[in-house]
Amino acid sequence: MEKIKILGNHSFQLKGKIKISGSKNAVLPAITASLLTKEKIRLKNIPLVKDVFTILTLMKELGGDYNLKKNSLSVQVKKIRSYEASYELVRAMRASILVLGPLLARYGKAVVALPGGCAIGSRPIDLHIHGLEKLGASISLEHGYIKAEAKKLHGTEITFEKKSVGATENLIMAACLAQGETVLKNCSLEPEVPNLCELLVKMGAKIEGVGREIIRIQGVKELGGATHQIIPDRIEAGTFLLAGALTHGEIVLTHTLPNHLDTIIEKLRFSGAKIEKLNNHSLKVTGTPELRPQDITTSPYPGFPTDMQAQFIVLMTQAYGTSIITETIFDRRFSHINELLRLGANIDVYGDKAIVKGKTLLSGAETIATDLRASASLVLAGLIANGKTIINDAEHLDRGYEKIEEKLKALGAHIERINE
Repeated sequence: MEKIKILGNHSFQLKGKIKISGSKNAVLPAITASLLTKEKIRLKNIPLVKDVFTILTLMKELGGDYNLKKNSLSVQVKKIRSYEASYELVRAMRASILVLGPLLARYGKAVVALPGGCAIGSRPIDLHIHGLEKLGASISLEHGYIKAEAKKLHGTEITFEKKSVGATENLIMAACLAQGETVLKNCSLEPEVPNLCELLVKMGAKIEGVGREIIRIQGVKELGGATHQIIPDRIEAGTFLLAGALTHGEIVLTHTLPNHLDTIIEKLRFSGAKIEKLNNHSLKVTGTPELRPQDITTSPYPGFPTDMQAQFIVLMTQAYGTSIITETIFDRRFSHINELLRLGANIDVYGDKAIVKGKTLLSGAETIATDLRASASLVLAGLIANGKTIINDAEHLDRGYEKIEEKLKALGAHIERINE
């Protein structure tokens, strides 16, 4: 079992410069988009995180070939070897569901395991299934698998009942090879969606309304190869902005896109942190010991991201007063709170609300990570907790943060990975 050990203290400060990695949530659909063509897809700014290696393993099983050198990746699927995404891989990473639309569109057949339970709450795939059925697919659920078939997908109009990044991406990819026009309404606006659309357009797709709630796709007979740059990871950037604010430090973030972080920056400034935009790709955060409390509600982009909720709760433990954090996206995303209580935090949970009372001095303890963002919150808490903090099941971090302990070490943190 891998663990993270942190030696922290209340007056610890992070200082220095770090480079933000490519977006995990943007690269995964970009990789699955390679299923739509027999030609090579070249992707740049690849984050070397566990989820990338998981999706590449799946692509290999399906018949794809890939070449990963440093942070550049080429993927090519000349011929399919299997139509099935196994439960073993899908349960390891729910984003594996993104092969459903491309497989169905290009090959007319897909068998994808149902994702099953999730540590951060239910993530129903109904929107994916209903959308593909409207495009003309015949879908059944058998023995824990989604079995989908379609001789040819046909354009249609689909309105998402609620915003879903995964469903939006899956149906955009499927519609690219459908016959006729598809109109998708109430699409997710997260930056990862336009990044995928930009890749698809380079491949020859005809898409209008990129970055808007209504997207129109004119189906084409085939798509070709392309070279594409993955956007920076806004959640990693947000996590390091909070690290600087928490430790009263001074951190410069490079290779990021500040305009993707507007809501996070706004909330940090409200609590007292100083955020400076150095240029179009760099930010500087300067923390303060006089943090103000505030109420936050998670919501789809451009609202406050659910993937930053756990980290922000840690920040609010250091604010003078009471904060209310409301989680509206996932129904079980407060698992990190029990671990924060072990460190001395004062937090009560009432349904979808976490009541955080500060300021509390945290002290090191042994904890366990339950999911990706929960583990990030424990790292942040460990930095400012007095004494030694141990985070068990540290492999959760590796799903979405590239070499996080090395980056924190470079900023002055006393952090290391241990095997026991």
